[in-house]
Amino acid sequence: MMSTTPTPVRVGLVGCGNVSARYLENVADSGALEVVACADLDLVLAARTAERFSIDAEPSVAALLARPDIELVLNLTIPAAHAAVSMDALAAGKHVYTEKPLATDRESAVALLQRAEELGLVVGCAPDTFMGAGIQACKALIETGAIGTPVSANAFTMNAGPERFHPAPDYLYRAGAGPLLDGGPYTVTVLVELLGRVDRVVAMATMPRAARSILVGDRAGAEFPVETSTHVASLLHFAEGVIVTMVNSFDVADTTTPRLEIHGTHGSIIAPAPNSWGGPLLVRARDSSEFVAVGIDESRAGFMGMGLIDMAEGLREGRPPRASGERGLHVLEVLAAIGSAAQDAAGVTLGERASA
Repeated sequence: MMSTTPTPVRVGLVGCGNVSARYLENVADSGALEVVACADLDLVLAARTAERFSIDAEPSVAALLARPDIELVLNLTIPAAHAAVSMDALAAGKHVYTEKPLATDRESAVALLQRAEELGLVVGCAPDTFMGAGIQACKALIETGAIGTPVSANAFTMNAGPERFHPAPDYLYRAGAGPLLDGGPYTVTVLVELLGRVDRVVAMATMPRAARSILVGDRAGAEFPVETSTHVASLLHFAEGVIVTMVNSFDVADTTTPRLEIHGTHGSIIAPAPNSWGGPLLVRARDSSEFVAVGIDESRAGFMGMGLIDMAEGLREGRPPRASGERGLHVLEVLAAIGSAAQDAAGVTLGERASA
């Protein structure tokens, strides 16, 4: 009997901003899906995207969602719009793959997944970096006992803020964004893949500047207000007992701190950056004198959009996506808990030093 190739899943893109080109370039030859249309509030931007990638430009999101040939919506809108756009897509009978975070609050994310279950639809959620060769090699080291039992980890995503390279960074400084919900999903997603579920957090945060200036693009020099914490330090306790120190910041000019380290009873790993798909990856056993590089084939490491391709394949095979909405929900729950803990943190107040 001759085997038949599954029909590609037809995809509609909502949100034609900076990251959309990377997705469209990376998934173009997958065979598992076909992006057929795009929509954006900026009609000129949608038209440019459509022309560049030879797809249709729809005059509105509603028009795109009304197309019966589209099965899956790729939601690349700003974080504040993720939940609403995804919910509209579900209401139109479409599966959804959304950029991170799943939503900007837990209640919206829970409602989204509940609605998808009611309608028999599937939700996937970026990031997909945990699927890359680097993190998967790191996971194999942990599972085979290369560092013994994991005890702790350090995870630092610290930089001077997206205004250095983004021509319109304002939205990343609004409530529901900031370094916690921008870089945090990468780190927590990878940590959950490597160490399991988080069951407790504590945190502190600060916002040293009330305004920022755009440094690139047509609006260079323009100031915009900061509405959320821009430096967040947290401790995550995992169900298996591992304690992780995590810092997410837009207030660090530069650093040489490794992005992610995992330490166990018999060794340590310097892992790939959580927002990357490849290496480098280093491991040192307790009885070794130095870290040793683990080979990663960078040509096969992975890419932005591999989670979308996996979801399309899963829809045809009848299996859930690896970059699932359920995973996205737990990651958001962790990040939301950190945000709440940072607001409510009482800590231990030290009294004045007694005079001699």
